Formats: sequence, structure tokens, C-alpha cells
Amino acid sequence: MADSPETLDRVRTDLNARSRTLVGGTDRAGARAMLKAIGLTDEDLAKPLIAIASTWTEVGPCNFGFRRLSAKIKEGIRAAGGTPLEFNTISINDGITMGTEGMKASLISREMIADSIELVTRANYFDGVIALAACDKTIPGTIMGLIRLNIPSLMLYGGTILPGSYQGKDVDLVSVYEAIGAYGAGNLSEEELKAIENVACPGPGACGGQFTANTMANISQIMGICPMGYGDVPAEDPKKDDIAYQAGQLVLKLIENDMRPDKLITRTALENAVAAAAATAGSTNAVLHTLAFAREAGIEFSIDDIEAISRRTPIIADLRPTGKYVAADMYRAGGVPVLVKRLIEGGYMDGSTLTVTGSTLGEEAAKAQETPGQQVILPLDKPIKESGGLVVLKGNLAPDGAVVKLKGTEPTFHRGPARIFNREEDAFEAVQAQQIKAGDVVVIRYEGPVGGPGMREMLQTTAAIVGQGLGQDVMLITDGRFSGGTRGLCIGHIAPEAMIGGPLGLIEEGDMIVVDIDKRSIDVELSDDELAKRRAAWQAPAPHYTSGVLAKYARLAAQANHGATSNIFND
Repeated sequence: MADSPETLDRVRTDLNARSRTLVGGTDRAGARAMLKAIGLTDEDLAKPLIAIASTWTEVGPCNFGFRRLSAKIKEGIRAAGGTPLEFNTISINDGITMGTEGMKASLISREMIADSIELVTRANYFDGVIALAACDKTIPGTIMGLIRLNIPSLMLYGGTILPGSYQGKDVDLVSVYEAIGAYGAGNLSEEELKAIENVACPGPGACGGQFTANTMANISQIMGICPMGYGDVPAEDPKKDDIAYQAGQLVLKLIENDMRPDKLITRTALENAVAAAAATAGSTNAVLHTLAFAREAGIEFSIDDIEAISRRTPIIADLRPTGKYVAADMYRAGGVPVLVKRLIEGGYMDGSTLTVTGSTLGEEAAKAQETPGQQVILPLDKPIKESGGLVVLKGNLAPDGAVVKLKGTEPTFHRGPARIFNREEDAFEAVQAQQIKAGDVVVIRYEGPVGGPGMREMLQTTAAIVGQGLGQDVMLITDGRFSGGTRGLCIGHIAPEAMIGGPLGLIEEGDMIVVDIDKRSIDVELSDDELAKRRAAWQAPAPHYTSGVLAKYARLAAQANHGATSNIFND
């Protein structure tokens, strides 16, 4: 129900302080004239101006439904007494670009999304912001932009895709990549591959497993920047429209209460976020993005902190790709509120942190409505694994850390010969040609923040190995990213990366690599003297890009253990 005229008068005088700089007073007549050209009136311009920072795109399903959601957000803003103004950022779809040079743009797009939201909002003096995001880099990118601006704002997750169905079983995008591997091994016909391709992604929404998008959607709710429960609702659920409308109304309350990101995203909130990622065996990209949030906010938070939190947090959500269920199943089970309530009760989360609703995390979680008999979120006394899914390894191959995602079914020790590839395409071709054998360690290097540039994610290669039945028998290592779309040891985010002289660039075909999960170690069986000798002879390869945005990112990018962000000023 719309507010009364008296309320709107108060809104106009109390909540529009920032935008008065842009459109208030006789000297701003030129700005008002330009905005009247798009249909705004003096009454519209007297109200708080609210930005809708959308990441809508037709290139892929993740953000495809945002025009509908944006229209509902606008209705909510107008009903609460504000004037909405929408602008768009870029968006890169990981699932589409996977396995190509185009994937290098993905992580870099996170920086550009943050930059564009910051620039447009600063330029136009908006009183508040709602960022609309769904796919892998739009969620962290929008949150990074909101942290920088530190004005009343929230992020709304567009929602998960629903699973497809093939021969009576749920399938998703990973099913397609695994089918590619099975086809390459001769275990699946081209017709069967096509049939899976045709049904795996049945409509709009972000990838349905606990991959990066849904991991970061959970984190956004736990940090408080997205209202709890709003992110759980699937993209095509009719309730999503109601949530979008409510989000539009809420942003005016944020301005009234001066609720800014710095009140939400604290060190404790980041610790809670990592606990949630660990408890759900979420994407290893949670490490990269929470470190980037910390860097943007000026909070001391390290990869070692993440390891400590994960080590003490049990896995209690049975989610794909390592488990049985998808995000839509978790929603039907009771969603993030049930997960958070469990973790607070067990002492794994601090319920005192604030959320955009004005309530604490604990108060929001207390509203949880668990579906009787659900099997997605398990009791604390029956965890899938006693420690979390995010594990940080260190050793002479990764002095500053490497990250592996574990569910508990993977081998905890691997020793094998290195198979060296200097780009992902070469590794994938070797897998498809069945040149990778049980026991091998596939090393894909020069794919880091600087070397790639952009830390490509290698789901295509890892899923192809699983499709050939080698998921438990082959280890993969990269200075790029393995989000965790496999069932074996896939170790990524290695720092320092090969391109800047990290040890990964010094190893040779056949060198023996040893990973011991229990000891948190990752080493190559070479003496310090031998590594020093190789380092003296090593020369960095020529960069892939010498101009344009990819070259600019390569010159600015921090290493993976610092979030791979290009914000060089918040060290």
C-alpha cells in the first residue's frame, strides 16, 4: 500500500540529502531539464533518487529475468516515496565462456562491475542503491561496488535455475560437461550428449548447484547485504516478484536508518560468511571473493583465517556438485535461515551481526521454517564431514597458499608425476585424447591473475576427467581456478602464480608432486638448491595481452591470496 501524502512530504525532505547536490536549487536547472527529457517531473526529482544497478544481459540464463525483477523493484521504490533510475553494468557468463579465451574476461568483469557501479553512483549522487545480480562475478562485483560507495544499499540475488530432467534424474550444467567427458571416452553417444544438453538448463536463473553463484548468494545474505531469505527463492518462482517489490520498499528504510555497508560487512560478518561456505561445501571462489571484500573494506582478513574457520566448521548441507541436492531443494527445505540457525546454535556463527533489515543475523535466523523430513540440511550431530569444505594447503609449490574443496569422499593423499600444460586448452585436448592416466598430476599453469590474465575456471577440464571415470585417480593443480565441480583433488588459487616466478613455473614434466590433505601440504619433490637453480634460469613468457582491459588488469592484479582484486589502494 502506498504511503500517505504526509509521509511522502517527510520522505522528500528527510531522505534526499545526497541527490539535492545534483537536482536541487536554481543552479541545477540544466540537470533537471535533462532528466525531464526522460519523463521525470518536479515531484519525481524532489523525492530520493534510487539507483537500480542491474547486471541484466541476454547472454546466458543467469541474469536474463532482471527486466521483470527491475520493474517490480521500481514499483516498490515508487510506493515507498522514491524515484527509481536504472542503469546497467556488464556481465560475463562463466558457463558459456568456459574452456575458451573468453573465460579470462570473467574475473576481470568483477572489477569492472564494481568500477561501473561506483562511477555511475558517485556521478549522479543517488540517495540509495539496489544492485541486481545473479551469476558468478556479478554478485561479488556489485557487493564490492557497494562497499566502496558506503551509502544505504542492498544487493538482490536474481535466483537459482531449476534443475533439468534426463531419464528421470535431475541434471544441470555440470552434467553436460561430464557428458562431454563421457562422450570423449566413448561411453556416451552423440545423441545422448545432445539430449542432456537440451534439458540441462530449462529456464532463467543461475547454475543450480552449490557453485559460485549460489555460494555467494548465501554469503550475501549472511553478511547482511541481501535480506535473509530473499536470495533463496528460485528465479522463476512467482514469489520472486513479491521479493523484488519488497526490496524496492526496503531501500527507503535503509536511507531513513542510515544503514550502510560498513555497518554490515565487518570481520565477524566475513567469518560468518566463510563458515557458511564451509558448511555447504561451497565454491572455492568464496575464498577469492571474501578476501576481495576484506580488501575493499580495509579489514584484516587472510587466507589463513579462512582455513581456520573451515577447519572448525562441519559440512551439514548435501549439495551438488559433490552431494545430492540443488539450491532449489535447499529452498524447499527451509533455505539459508535453517542453515544459519543450525550454525549459530552450534557456535559456528556469531548471530549478533547486523543485516539490512535492521535485525541481527540471529533474529532473522530465528524465523526459520524447516520443512519436516527434509534431508538437505543435516543436524549438527550427523554432519557429512567434521570439518568444512574449504582447505588451504601450503608448501614449496605454494608458499602463499592454495585452495582445495573437499566433501570427504576425495583421497586425502596423492603422489604422482606432473603432466605440464601451459594453458587450459592443451590440458583439455590431452584429456579428450585419453592421454591422462590414473596417478597423474595435471598441472595447468600461467593461468593466474597476471598470467592468464584473469584466473580462468576450469570446469570443462575437470568435468571431462570425471566423465572418463578418473575423478578419484587424477589430481589437478593450477594457478587459475577450480571451483569444485568435480569429485577428486582439484587444487587452485596457487600463490604466487607461475607468471611472477612462483614455483609452479619451475616444475618439469615427470617431477613428483605430493599433496597431503591431513598435513595441509603441497610440495614438489625437489631440493631447495634445485628450485633455486631452475629459478635462475627461468624467464617469464610473453604476456598474452599487451593492451586493453586484460593487460590493464594484469598490471594491477593482486595475487589470489589477496583476492585477485585490482584495487591496489587498500593494501
